Amino acid sequence: MTHSAPLPTPPRRTRRIVLIGLAVLGLAGALYVVRGPLMMSAPRCMAGRWHGCFDTFNGVVLMTLVALPLSLLMAGALALRRRAAGVAPAWRLSLAEVGMVHGTVPFLWLTMMPGAAPGIAPARVSLVPLRDLVTMGTLGIVGNLLVFASLGFFAPMRFAASASLPRVLALGAGCSILVETAQYVFQLDRVSSVDDVLVNTTGAALAALASRHWWRTRGDAPSDRPRPAMASAA
Repeated sequence: MTHSAPLPTPPRRTRRIVLIGLAVLGLAGALYVVRGPLMMSAPRCMAGRWHGCFDTFNGVVLMTLVALPLSLLMAGALALRRRAAGVAPAWRLSLAEVGMVHGTVPFLWLTMMPGAAPGIAPARVSLVPLRDLVTMGTLGIVGNLLVFASLGFFAPMRFAASASLPRVLALGAGCSILVETAQYVFQLDRVSSVDDVLVNTTGAALAALASRHWWRTRGDAPSDRPRPAMASAA
């Protein structure tokens, strides 16, 4: 009686290609859904106008997407430089560094965007947990989850010191508290809410769990430095 041979496990490279393909399809689908609002801001953004582009949600999202190829080129350049210097893993470190910046700065820009009466309306604080959560709506909750999602996803991949869930929670909470404090100090006509901190921190933690397979360990720490040349045998 002959036994059929077990199916070979797909190589890691094949799985990576499939995941990248699914990510590209997902991004393309999302762009197709939001193409209308984004194109409304395109003329002003392409002309470099502040009003109607950099002070609007659609404009900031559009410029973030336009800058994506530049960020990928930057990550590639950093990775090639690291590989030439013998630093490993070059791609993981480079993508993590660029991803943290590209995925966090636009959301910080949006959260620090002033309201209708900056400097005139009194600073407002909401310290009762879950009171503002019911008024955020689905879009508001999703947006707050994404504010520090890139930081939570990439920071443990780049820094071994942050590669634990409690530390990611502390990092997300600390950054969110700084943002809410800045909104209050600069009187941006926005509400500094404890619910924003809770949702921002949750988003960072969920993103960190999603990247847990690639977290950096203490044993990886020396790999940031160029590998010393092997001494020739005597």
